[in-house]
Amino acid sequence: MSVSYKKLMHLMIEQDITASQLQKRANISGNVFTRIRRNEYVSLESIEAICSVLKCGMDDIIDFLPVGTNGVNENEK
Repeated sequence: MSVSYKKLMHLMIEQDITASQLQKRANISGNVFTRIRRNEYVSLESIEAICSVLKCGMDDIIDFLPVGTNGVNENEK
């Protein structure tokens, strides 16, 4: 299963918060945000901190996708 953080990016736009601001307020490292931008797994602790800052639930920022639905055709790899 893969993850998508598109919802997070949309929520950040809606709440007018930059990546840098979110990093500082949630006390997460730049590496964590890089992993988010790459749609890679991040710790639950980081997700909880982000949700706390944005006042939302995990399902508001993360989509879990079945294997092979990360926007890349598996045959093209």
